Amino acid sequence: MQKRMLGNSGLEVSALGLGCMGMSMNFGPPGDRTEMIGLIRRAVERGVTFFDTAEIYGPFTNEELVGEALAPLRGQVVIATKFGFDVDPDTRERRSLNSRPAHIKHAVEASLKRLRTDHIDLLYQHRVDPDVPIEEVAGTVKELISAGKVNYFGLSEASAATIRRAHAVQSVTAIQSEYSLWSRDPEAEVLPTCEELGIGFVPWSPLGQGFLTGKVDSRTTFESSDIRSRFPRFTQGAMQVNQPIVDLLTSIAEEKQVTPAQIALAWLLAKKPWIVPIPGTRKLQRLDENLGAATIELAAEDLRKINEKAANIEILGARGSGREFYG
Repeated sequence: MQKRMLGNSGLEVSALGLGCMGMSMNFGPPGDRTEMIGLIRRAVERGVTFFDTAEIYGPFTNEELVGEALAPLRGQVVIATKFGFDVDPDTRERRSLNSRPAHIKHAVEASLKRLRTDHIDLLYQHRVDPDVPIEEVAGTVKELISAGKVNYFGLSEASAATIRRAHAVQSVTAIQSEYSLWSRDPEAEVLPTCEELGIGFVPWSPLGQGFLTGKVDSRTTFESSDIRSRFPRFTQGAMQVNQPIVDLLTSIAEEKQVTPAQIALAWLLAKKPWIVPIPGTRKLQRLDENLGAATIELAAEDLRKINEKAANIEILGARGSGREFYG
């Protein structure tokens, strides 16, 4: 597996990471624990060194899963997790955003225990808390870095202005936001800011919650336990209107004898050398398919064709902002 640097931070990770959220929530019932632990360890065997989780995934159960899976391999991997929500310790229900300094420190201590480690490699603020100045958040993480409990600081779904304010207090290593061929919001301001400041970028849902794989179409139905059943882009009508973006990926994939998912990931990898997508899966076959994207090189003509045709495709339906994933 090729490696990439997340900006100028010095943090090196595999070119593709593994998003672990879906193993525990949001896409139907949780995966079998033993099977998911095995999948995470197979990912390490295949060269993946970057694993993404969060306290709110479950809540708590995904960190516990990742911690158990990676404990024997801790020295080989980079673990990213996130804080930012109040969770009722008894019911495990999410209550509200909370990035107050005391809460951040409490959340980190709890995450360290669940992850079975003495440090968090990359700690993200999961969502910006409008009630807490980002300078206080960054300052608190700076203290945790000085204490050796955290190595690097990140933000998720933050604006360019917020990134700049945080970076002035504590260097930001990575920004995580939804980004794919059908969700390109970061291109306007966030990606240029990352490039200017030397910050890495980590796209979540780089396969559009599965839509860009070509395995989902307007005939697909979702159980109520699947978050997509509540997303505007996954109504029958929206999926039918949005099918041309998949057709575009499929046409390129057929030319190169690969899959649409691999082209979607290769497109992201070709955008910038400091972009590291984190596709998630519960299946070894899909893991291998996704990792195969790292070996695909899209020529300038391929990128031109994709970008020109994609520019004429209007996507119907609001994207999932991410907050819906945890409610």
